[in-house]
Amino acid sequence: MVWCLLMALYFGEDDTLPFAISIVVTILAGIGLRYVGRKADNILSRRDSFLVVTLVWVVFSAFGTMPFLLGGYLHSFTDAFFETMSGFTTTGATIIDNVEALPHGILFWRSMTQWIGGLGIVFFTVALLPSLVGGSTKVFAAESTGPIKTKLHPKLSMGARWIWIVYLVITFSCMSCYMIFGMNWFEAINYSMTTSATGGFAVNNSSTLSFQSPALDYTTTFFCFISGVNFTLLYFTVAKLKFKELWKDSEFQFYCLLVLIFTVFIMAELVVRNHYDLEHAFRSSIFQVVSFITTTGLFNDDAAKWPHVTWVVLSICMFIGACSGSTSGGLKCMRGVMLTKVMKNEIHQRLHPNAVLPLKINGNNIPINQRVSLLAFFTTYLLLLLIIAFIMIAVGIDNTNAITICLSSLGNVGPTLGLEIGPTMSWSILPDVAKWLCSFMMLVGRLEIFTVLVILTPSFWTKI
Repeated sequence: MVWCLLMALYFGEDDTLPFAISIVVTILAGIGLRYVGRKADNILSRRDSFLVVTLVWVVFSAFGTMPFLLGGYLHSFTDAFFETMSGFTTTGATIIDNVEALPHGILFWRSMTQWIGGLGIVFFTVALLPSLVGGSTKVFAAESTGPIKTKLHPKLSMGARWIWIVYLVITFSCMSCYMIFGMNWFEAINYSMTTSATGGFAVNNSSTLSFQSPALDYTTTFFCFISGVNFTLLYFTVAKLKFKELWKDSEFQFYCLLVLIFTVFIMAELVVRNHYDLEHAFRSSIFQVVSFITTTGLFNDDAAKWPHVTWVVLSICMFIGACSGSTSGGLKCMRGVMLTKVMKNEIHQRLHPNAVLPLKINGNNIPINQRVSLLAFFTTYLLLLLIIAFIMIAVGIDNTNAITICLSSLGNVGPTLGLEIGPTMSWSILPDVAKWLCSFMMLVGRLEIFTVLVILTPSFWTKI
């Protein structure tokens, strides 16, 4: 918030006082909580870690509403909480119809929430303040994404710092390229933060479409794609110059294959049905495919005007997501690889009932407990989508929007596909109950379901 206050002071706008008050209130609350917990031990159990991680995201989002409410930029706590949760979870869905009317400090705050949330609030804390959290490995496990965790360094805080270095390099490289290709410094800073975080908040009402620049479109596509790759893999590939390892990685191969297939299909649809020229069709299709599969949500074209079959492809992108260990949401390509191999093994098992078939990813055998966790995650993900989509339809939202809103919220994507709320529109027309459901799904999707759901079970609160 201090950075946002400095931005507000620089531009001399009316968001200076809201940020000043928000900073004071937040500091006092932090001091108060520190005082209350002064006699507590510094060790977290596994149960504590689930509760702490979930509460941190909720509490941060609650405090993050203050600049919006104090400045009068949003008029209800529901809207402010939705906007902030969408920011921290890097969903990018907004209920603000005219973002260009907002002062620079507020725009910077929206982008900052996404940038911090990209790798995770708790992950950020572990990287910078490792001495404050005992049991940080359990906390990290409760927040990190993907079914398989790879450590960069035996010491968790050191590994977190290396990943943050990768994140910073991507962000500053993206910002530099944006400035080279025509953005001003403020636009470049904001768009680089939301691109590297695969968040999607924009400082223009028409997102990157407003620039009408092929160079910026390709730049955004490239950095969104890179941000969707496993950061640990990026570190080993670039920092240690092991570029062959990148192409050997099963998840990266699956990720590239999906992007290629979906891009070619949509490109063909745009050429044949919408009469785009080849370059325009390729640029629009690869931009939207990468934006949706990395759950960024930026747009350079109005997909609502595309053939409806392309909506199905983009919905699949929303569902699958990019790589584990990246800033993207969704099911993750690693789980896609694992599910594909489970199905392949099951077919072989039908033919050869006595065969022992290992499930190997990048040469490593996946134990049975992780396979069970995979199927449990997949089943729970689908059930949540179905149940909340049913509730959305029951409160009056049309079928297409209800399904894609749920996919977008749970996958932390941002745009939706439909007639009432299109991919270039805000979500402001949703009723309050739908906004709270979306906020819940954003949190559940960002923390990969079980971290949140486990604290809602009676057994979690039963003393052992």
